[in-house]
Amino acid sequence: MIEELLPETVVTVEAYGHDGPDTPLYPEEAALVARAVPKRQREFAVVRSCARRAMEKLGVPPQPILPGERGAPGWPEGVAGSMTHSDGYCAASLVRVGDLASLGIDAETDAPLPEGVLAAVALPAEAERLRRLAAEHPGVHWDRLLFSAKESVYKAWFPLTGKWLDFMEADIEIGADGGFTARLLVPGPLVGGHRLDRFDGRWTTGRGLVATAVGVPHP
Repeated sequence: MIEELLPETVVTVEAYGHDGPDTPLYPEEAALVARAVPKRQREFAVVRSCARRAMEKLGVPPQPILPGERGAPGWPEGVAGSMTHSDGYCAASLVRVGDLASLGIDAETDAPLPEGVLAAVALPAEAERLRRLAAEHPGVHWDRLLFSAKESVYKAWFPLTGKWLDFMEADIEIGADGGFTARLLVPGPLVGGHRLDRFDGRWTTGRGLVATAVGVPHP
């Protein structure tokens, strides 16, 4: 599902359903979720299993994936990646940093956002565009899609900046054709000496999910 949203240089491994992980956690990973509820433990393990299979496909030795600052996963040197999990779905996408500067993926349940959440994550212009999209294409939960797109943008942003990006600091315009553009409202990251002012992404729906992905190319 997410694989179709990213360039061919990106390796994506997905897991559907509620089966257990293909590979066990490393001891230092298991310690992080030892007291978590079973659902959290399973998602933590399955998404890391996906990531290690992606490492194998990239020719990178499997290793622990430990959260760093603000919970961002720590990837092997020379690798950029992103992980996501939703109810019954986990995915990890990895790429060599020579092919992409950064990437971010997200998947969410294909359902309306809870009451009050849209006002907390959407700029007035975004909310107006969502109303137009909903009137023209009522089969998509555009509010949930916007939320997912903002999550993907943040996941691509943070490894490049090491800084928080608020929901209101990126203005996202979603196209009905499966693409979206995030205009950064704060100074963007420097990539190869060039300051970026926007991220471009893609989206899709299916199997009860909405999914988004952002790949940040080198200039």
